[in-house]
Formats: sequence, structure tokens, C-alpha cells
Amino acid sequence: MSQSLNIAFYAPLKPLGHPHPSGDLVIGTGLYQFLQGRGHRLESISQFRTRWIYWKPWRWLQFLRARSRSLQRCRKLNPNLWLTYHSYYKAPDLLGPDCSRRLRLPYTIFQGIYSTKRRKRWQTWAGFVLNRRALLAADHVFTNRKEDFVNLGRIVPEESLTYVVPGILPEQFIFDARSRKQLRQEWDITEGVVVLTAAMFRPGVKSEGLSWVIRSCGELFRQNVPLYLVIAGEGKEDRHLRQLADSYLPGRVRFLGKVAREEMYRFYSAGDLFVFPGIRESLGMVFLEAQSCGLPVVAFADGGVPEVVADGVCGYLVSPFDAREFNESIARLLADRVLRKRMGEAASGYVRSRHDLKQNYHIVEDTLLGLVDRQNPQRRGA
Repeated sequence: MSQSLNIAFYAPLKPLGHPHPSGDLVIGTGLYQFLQGRGHRLESISQFRTRWIYWKPWRWLQFLRARSRSLQRCRKLNPNLWLTYHSYYKAPDLLGPDCSRRLRLPYTIFQGIYSTKRRKRWQTWAGFVLNRRALLAADHVFTNRKEDFVNLGRIVPEESLTYVVPGILPEQFIFDARSRKQLRQEWDITEGVVVLTAAMFRPGVKSEGLSWVIRSCGELFRQNVPLYLVIAGEGKEDRHLRQLADSYLPGRVRFLGKVAREEMYRFYSAGDLFVFPGIRESLGMVFLEAQSCGLPVVAFADGGVPEVVADGVCGYLVSPFDAREFNESIARLLADRVLRKRMGEAASGYVRSRHDLKQNYHIVEDTLLGLVDRQNPQRRGA
């Protein structure tokens, strides 16, 4: 590579390396590591979190200190670009606009979100204004959701807005026959099909989605479908979900707790089908991971899920909250091994052809290089 970037990186919602896993962390870490792997230098400038800061006036003094430290750090590191990961009304980027302006750096946002309905509610009006300020200050905004791309286009000029197809590293999620055999032995599963699901056991849509899977599998088992359900995840709703499993599917559910992401390929390899509704899911990186390992998927056609699952090809996306359609889709795949195999193979190929992070993120790198080149013409040909 003839040119390299020195990037000041900042994540106002949740710093990279945060102990609580989430799809946001997966995407942010993937972006960070991709750019590092391309030979660029990235430094996390601040750990300061802005989540709901406008409800907590005492935190503005902390912000001023964080801004001062960030400016001092940048002056030592001498970055040539500022990259913020994820700015939206709950956690607007406050450091990026100020620091980049003072340091005269190109300012960019990956996964910016714009929602005008937030300005209509007094509880979120301040967050809307602060986030809008960041988006308007940005030299370029990237988004990996089509809905966000449309919404951002209302305030971000077309030439300053880029849609990036979401992706993972498929080589990290490959079917492993040895893991399949080993884990099924550990789980004491010798017959029947294995349904997998995974999510944090947080109150709200995550646990609601897991409850859907437990109830659906319970209803199918009562219809003599010989299935097992294996769940990866942990959180506050653990007790409630275990009670639900004991009620709907006694003796047929295994709770694994938290599974490290680098071990998830083994988890996916041991299953026959991945099921999770994805209620109002932003994207759902687990769907890409499961498909990469050769699993067909059943989910809701909701949120960003249709952007990462090809309905009827790699699995089934059903009308949100249609229990009958959801159960029938699961039952169809559980009953037909040939269909599962065909859809699973299609899913694995789909991820590799369309959702390979290393292919999709080149447009981000090229755009960042272009911004720095335009600000510093002498870099061309360096």
C-alpha cells in the first residue's frame, strides 16, 4: 500500500473491548481490525460514553475533561483523520465535531443514524439535536443499513453518504465436523434435530425473541417433532427463560451460557437450524455467522434482517409476530433434511459472495484515503 492513515477512532456508545457483547461491538471491532489489517494506524482516543448524557447534567463536566484529554492525545499522535463509530440520538458523538474542527481533521462517521421522530418527544429531543449536529459536521457518513441510508439522505449530501453492505469474516465461521460430533456428545444428544438460538438475555426484544423460540419449539415437540433446543447467551432474564423452557420443553433445552465469539463456529456446527425472530433487529450479525457455517435461518422479516438473509433461499423470513407462519417454517425445515442441506449450502455461499467484510469495507478505506488526499494534496503519490 502506497498510503497509510493515522486515524483517531472513537465509539461514543460503547468502547471496543467492552465486556458486554453486542452486534454493535462486532461491527465496530470488524471495522477497526480491517483498517488495521490494511496497514493503517488506529488509536482509540477516548473511552468516554455519551449514552443518555443529556439526561445527566453532571456528566457534562466529565465531557469537558474528556474533550481536553482527547485534544491533548491527538496532538501527540498527530492523526490525519477522525473516525467515529456509531452516532445516534441515545449516544450522540460530542467529541468528534469539536476535536476534528479544532485539529482541522476530516471528520467521518461509520453507522450514523438519523430519525426525525426523536425530535417530537421531549425525552429524546436533545439527543436528536446533538446527533444532528454531528451528522451535519461530518465530511462523510457511512451506514450499513438501507433504511438508515434513506433517512440520512434527508440531511447528508449524496456525495458525502455511502451505503456499506454489512459483513463478517467468513473464514472465522466455517462448519467443523469434529466440533459437531464432540458437542452433541457433550449435550447428550444422540437423535433428533437440533435447533440453535443465541442472544443476550436482556429485558426487551432479545429475551422476547428467545421466548418466541422456546414456545415455538415446545409446540412443535408436542406435535411429535423430535427436536432439541440449544441456547447460547446470558443475562438478567436467565431465570425467566429457564422457567419458560421447563414449562414448554422440559428436558429438551440446554442453556450454554456465554459462548466466546471465537468459539461460536463450533456452536453453529453442532446445529441443524438457527432460529431467532430478530424483533426490530438493527441487522443481526448472528444470522450471518450461522449462515456462514451452513445453517438455514428462520426469523422475522423485520428491521435489518432482510438485508442479511435471502428469504426462500437461505431460510424463511416470516411476517412479524405471525406464530403460525413462524412455527410452520421451523417445522418444514426440521422435517426435510434435503431442504435444510440445500438452504444451508446456499446460505454459506451467500455470505461469502455478498457479506465478506474484507470485500465490502474497501469502499470505506478508499473514501477515507480520498478525504485525506483532498485535504493534503502533497500526500498523492507518497
